Amino acid sequence: MKTAVVLLPGLNRDRDMIAALTDITGKAPQTVWQTETTIPDVDLIVIPGGFSFGDYLRCGAIAARAPAMRAVAEAAARGVPVLGVCNGFQILCEAGLLPGALMRNNTLRFVCREVKLEVVTAATRFTGNYTDGQIIRCPVAHHDGNYFADDETLARLDGENRVVFRYAEGTNPNGAIRDIAGIVNADGNILGMMPHPENLIEPEHGGTDGRAIFESALGITSRLAA
Repeated sequence: MKTAVVLLPGLNRDRDMIAALTDITGKAPQTVWQTETTIPDVDLIVIPGGFSFGDYLRCGAIAARAPAMRAVAEAAARGVPVLGVCNGFQILCEAGLLPGALMRNNTLRFVCREVKLEVVTAATRFTGNYTDGQIIRCPVAHHDGNYFADDETLARLDGENRVVFRYAEGTNPNGAIRDIAGIVNADGNILGMMPHPENLIEPEHGGTDGRAIFESALGITSRLAA
């Protein structure tokens, strides 16, 4: 399995993501710098978390206009799976590849802790190794994770089963509307999520709950129980 990680100035979770993908696939991912205009032939593209371009203007607003993101959009249009985590989710929204926006946390504070997520649907490219309604653990680390969309968009997301993850058991860390933690695009090959599954993929992390997201996307049968 071949993967790629997009690199942008200010990201700080790229090494975590590279380590996770290397562990899961047995091969280091290719890296794509912000100025590159093509994406290698891969099975999964990942945009990691951090503070791209210092989060000036709005989180992800500058990164969304980088040449590499145009290449990501072209690859996604061909059906290549794309995963954006934390700042990556913000970038996907700013690029128009996912609907809605990520606003400042309702507490106005940075949050860094573990939350619980409900797998709303296992019938997506990214959740096939989970079950509907499964509760998993996942770390978060963000200041602007408060997902918002208008009523029409929310109705469409719910009606098309495009809300993939919701914060569960009262652990919503940011005030996201309807506890939304992750959504997919209409074609189902782009997932944006605020929590960091790459930080819970091996026993040494204290659990493997996040591993199945990557294995599902890559068509790998889960080897480690969540």
